[in-house]
Amino acid sequence: MTKIAVIGAGTMGNGIAQVFAAHGNDVTLVDVQQAALDKGLETIKGSLARVVKKGTITEADAAATLKRVTGATDISAVKDAALVVEAASENPAIKFKIFETLDQLCAPGTILATNTSSISITEIAAKTKRPELVIGMHFMNPVPVMQLVEIIRGQRTSDATTRQVMEWSTALGKTPVEVNDYPGFVANRILMPMINEAVYCVMEGVATPEAVDTVMKLGMAHPMGPLALADLIGLDVCLAILEVLHTGLGDPKYRPSPLLRRMVAAGQLGRKTGQGFYSYAK
Repeated sequence: MTKIAVIGAGTMGNGIAQVFAAHGNDVTLVDVQQAALDKGLETIKGSLARVVKKGTITEADAAATLKRVTGATDISAVKDAALVVEAASENPAIKFKIFETLDQLCAPGTILATNTSSISITEIAAKTKRPELVIGMHFMNPVPVMQLVEIIRGQRTSDATTRQVMEWSTALGKTPVEVNDYPGFVANRILMPMINEAVYCVMEGVATPEAVDTVMKLGMAHPMGPLALADLIGLDVCLAILEVLHTGLGDPKYRPSPLLRRMVAAGQLGRKTGQGFYSYAK
């Protein structure tokens, strides 16, 4: 059993907390807002109830998992953790501040991981006095279901840190894949240009969103079309990652589609707002 802390009780954070707790670890889930924390804990409860209903785990297993998750609104609650996984907003300034604070609060040997999907691990690590103990743990959404964890080494991440985090990830029943710290890592460097090109197809009148997604599902055996996936991820998140790719690599092939920019400006962000390339009105 390892003491784990997760920063951020949103979609990714509560999923990460659930997976660690389900595999016998004590987890402290931290969020600055009590409402967000309550919602995150309720999401874990609902997720476990669905797994019980499927017969994958027993009610006793679900209850034991829930019991291992403790909520907190004070970040100092992380101080006894062996591993802290940050899953706050995808905003460099917010992450830099969190890691400065964690570096001061946590024991010298504590590993500090970030679930960032695109922000430089090296830059985050540089905000601490322990860059060799800072690493990326990029879980996929939904965390309890998806198999992959991208393990991203910063410029100064040590072999020992990488090895330990790979072992922890495997113990969660995940498949960790080690990658190096370049813009977008591997997953988003390949995925986001595909999504962006799909948006260009719609913008230029090549095909409707439904047609584009059907081609990719039936022709390329993708379980979900790129535009439906963009709606699931959030169009604002897709835009932010493309901006990181475009700025970090300096290649015009990563230039975000003007239609994507316009939809984000209009607040049409996908599932979370009820409207993206598809309508999700109840």
